[in-house]
This record gives sequence, structure tokens and C-alpha cells, in this order.
Amino acid sequence: MELNDLAAFVSVARAGGFRDAARIAGVSASSLSVAVRRLEAKLGLRLLNRTTRSVAPTEAGQRLIEKLAPLFSEMEAALDVLNGFRDKPTGTLKLNVPSSAARMVLLPVIAPFLKAYPDIRLEVVVEDGFVDLLSIGCDAGIRYDERLEQDMISVPIGPRVQRFATAAAPSYLDACGRPEHPRELLSHACLRGQFAGGATPTWKFERDGEVLQLDPQARLQVRPGAAMDLAISAAVAGLGVIHLFEGMLHPHLDSGALEPILEPWWQSFSGPFLYYPGRRHLPAPLRVFVDFLKAGDASG
Repeated sequence: MELNDLAAFVSVARAGGFRDAARIAGVSASSLSVAVRRLEAKLGLRLLNRTTRSVAPTEAGQRLIEKLAPLFSEMEAALDVLNGFRDKPTGTLKLNVPSSAARMVLLPVIAPFLKAYPDIRLEVVVEDGFVDLLSIGCDAGIRYDERLEQDMISVPIGPRVQRFATAAAPSYLDACGRPEHPRELLSHACLRGQFAGGATPTWKFERDGEVLQLDPQARLQVRPGAAMDLAISAAVAGLGVIHLFEGMLHPHLDSGALEPILEPWWQSFSGPFLYYPGRRHLPAPLRVFVDFLKAGDASG
């Protein structure tokens, strides 16, 4: 087997397509396609299911990735040792983050980091579901503590205390009334988010030790990511009540486009963490990023 053909297969599977893999590797998509087809011909098995929209491993391909990924990680780690001989580390840092962290946490962190380390390239994969970092080729991820696995190392990143805020446009509240208790939201038009898997998270409120979880009827329901802008715009347009990260609503609360409601009930929670597997060599870009966070330069 040609090592380059195996590497081409792993890169395409990780990137989820030939074009993205080619862009990351700095080669042509056609060369990767030829390499994967050559590997499949030698093995006598189809490793990737290809459609016009996506590329995904077959069952055989997935089993091969599971075996190859640790080997390629070890090879990358061996080559990364050479970074210790450079004045400044170089390479790619690939992070998997939820959409909320991409909006509220990363920008104030990565701006000073990339200025301090100009030879490091940052690749951000936005995904709200919890994933196996190594299987998708990511070095680290950002999640909240309740979604961290026990064998992961975690480092605080971003604001250490956050809140969910509840708000609506003044025009909506003038027409429909200003709720004084969370249960009153059950009779209001609500603008809600939905997880990628289809589950709709409840709205949580807390005051003086009393915790409430509500499942109000959704007048508008959107999946996370860029679609949350639609929900925020709908709230500003007076279509209903929104319950979201306070940081995402701040500009509209400050401008008066949205009016805070039920603020004594807003629930606080600890901020996010950068997490990564503890039983592996830390690539130089990740190592300096962790040191950067621990130094307090960008932890907020």
C-alpha cells in the first residue's frame, strides 16, 4: 500500500469531501480522487460513498479510519517535535466549537493569539453536537462542563460566568403584556432553538433556589448556528419572546430594540472550556494556545 494513498483517504474522510481536503492539503481534488480510487482498487472494497453533495465513509471505510487515525496522529506528533527547533511554532490548529462559542468566545481570544503567533493557521469547525475530536481530525474543542467527558483535559476559555437572557421587542410587550413570572410565558408566542438531533431544549429559570423548566409553544423554531440570527431578528420585529445567551442579545438590549423581561429569574452558569484528550502528544499549535489561555491573556 502507498502511504500517500492512505493519507489521501484519511484526509478526504476527515474533511467530508475532496474539495475541502484538497484545500487543506494544498493539492488538487483530482489527485486525491485518483489516490482514493487506487486504494479502493487495491483493497477490492469501496471505502467512500460519493454523491454530488457529500462524501461519507462506508462501513469498511469507517473501520479503516478508526485504525489509521491513531497512526497518522502519531506520525504528525513525531514531525511536530521539529517545531521545538523553531523560533516560533508553525502548523494548523483545528478546533471544534458550538455556534454560541464561535460567536461569543473565539473572536476576543483568537485575535490576540494569531497576532502573537503569525505562523499558526487556525481552522474552526462549527458543530453543536458532541463529537469524537480525533475521528474528525480536530486537535481540541470548546464545550460547557456538563458536556465534557471525564478523560478530557479542560482549560477555561472566555467569560467565566454567563447567563441566559429573556427578552422581547417593546412593541410585542405593549401588545401582549409583560410577564411577571416565567409560567406566564406558556401563553406567549415564543421563538425557540432546536438541537441538530431534533430535541428542543427547555427554558430554564432560577430565583432564590427555585428552579423552573418550561416547554412553551414555539411560534418560530430554528436549528442552532446562523439560523439563530433569524430568531433574534424575529424577536426584534416583535414576533415573540426569545430566551438565549445574554451575550448574543447584548447589542439589541443595549440599543433598546429588545427589552429584558424576568431578569431576576435569569439563570447563570459557568463559562466554556477548551478540552482535548490527555493521552496524546500536544501539537505545538495547541500547546502554545493552551499556554496562552493559562497565562490569562485571553480567558476573559
